[in-house]
Amino acid sequence: MVVEVAFGDWTPDRRIRHAVFRGIRTDKPASAIVRERPKAHVAAPATKREVPATTHQVKISNPERVIDPSTGMRKIDLVHYYESIAQWMLPHLKNRPVSLVRAPTGITGQLFFQKHPESKMPAMKELDPALWPEHAALLAVDSVEALVSAAQMNVVEFHTWNSKIARINQPDRFVLDLDPGEGVTWPMLQEAAELTRVMLSELGLESWLKTSGGKGLHVVVPITPKLGFDEVKAFSQAVVKHMARVIPSKFVAVMGSKNRVGKIFIDYLRNGHGQTTACAFSARSRPGMGVSMPVAWDQLRELKGGAQWTIATAREYLSFQKEDPWSGYWKKRQAITRAIKLLA
Repeated sequence: MVVEVAFGDWTPDRRIRHAVFRGIRTDKPASAIVRERPKAHVAAPATKREVPATTHQVKISNPERVIDPSTGMRKIDLVHYYESIAQWMLPHLKNRPVSLVRAPTGITGQLFFQKHPESKMPAMKELDPALWPEHAALLAVDSVEALVSAAQMNVVEFHTWNSKIARINQPDRFVLDLDPGEGVTWPMLQEAAELTRVMLSELGLESWLKTSGGKGLHVVVPITPKLGFDEVKAFSQAVVKHMARVIPSKFVAVMGSKNRVGKIFIDYLRNGHGQTTACAFSARSRPGMGVSMPVAWDQLRELKGGAQWTIATAREYLSFQKEDPWSGYWKKRQAITRAIKLLA
């Protein structure tokens, strides 16, 4: 098998350093692959100078800067990650306002959250200010160039609204973020996710699962975009309160570390107007740089953690996936009016 790998350099023992899987190659036989060497007449430069990398016609400044000291991951590794998984990620970004988490000096430095455009935001779309009156324009990322440009601007995380641009005030999904408190083990969180799924199923709602890229799991429920944010948020809060009331030994509906020692807080707050959730396939600005990976429910018991995949391993995993575990999500629309009555 022939694969393409980006890497930092060769070690003295002829191994490659900081390898990142880019894809499988079918255009050459393995016997044709040799280590390329510079021709003798090509002189080396007198001084070593970092030259900006270019990908998708976007110049990448400081490509070798380490953004995650715990792994040695560089800025160019993040850029290549987003470039390589764009075909999977863009459908989750399409037609949704996006907020960005930027890390100009790496994930251990100062981070800042950006919802509105700056003077120069190459390839990113500036939305109509009328979508959110009395606020600056919102942003959208809807192309590979925009994704790569964002990474060039030190964007690590992409967070999306629960509504689309066309019906900005009517969410087409709600998200329940299973956030483990101190003392919660991974098997406990897996059980909590399954219980959440059962609860939603009892209300007549089908749900989809993804890792958070951090410690938790996200349960995503697509809905018909008819109700406003206040009604949808109130319903998601009612679901969480019901679970905390029925299984108080496992769940808590109140924020705060003191309230959830050994328990799981199901975060419903991100379902309000203007609130966002880490997009599927987004990297997270945490040591290891885990990514939020969509998975099938029957994979739940096989998962080892919320950050099981990272920007170094996600692309290889995806290259072997023949089916989208969220294939049914895209056309699923569910009214929650009956569920609201059942819960009441």
